[in-house]
Amino acid sequence: MKKVKSETADELRPEYQRSDFGEIVRGKYANRIKEETNVVLLDPDIAEAFPNDEAVNKALRYLLEVAKTSSSLTQRSNDLG
Repeated sequence: MKKVKSETADELRPEYQRSDFGEIVRGKYANRIKEETNVVLLDPDIAEAFPNDEAVNKALRYLLEVAKTSSSLTQRSNDLG
C-alpha cells in the first residue's frame, strides 16, 4: 500500500513568514567548523603510501620517537664537549 503524501508537507504554515527567520547566510559556520576539526588532507603521493589512518599514525609516532631520541643524543653530546 502506498503512502499518501500530505498536500501541505512542502508548504510553510500560514503563521510563519520567511522574514521571521532572518537573513540566510551560506557557510555561516564554515570557519568555526574548520577550526574545530582535526582533519588533514594528504597529497595524493603521500596518501598512496599509507593505506589507512592507522598506518599514518604509526609512521608519525615512529617519527616522533626518532626525533626525540636524536635530539636527546645531540643534547648529551653537546654537554660532553
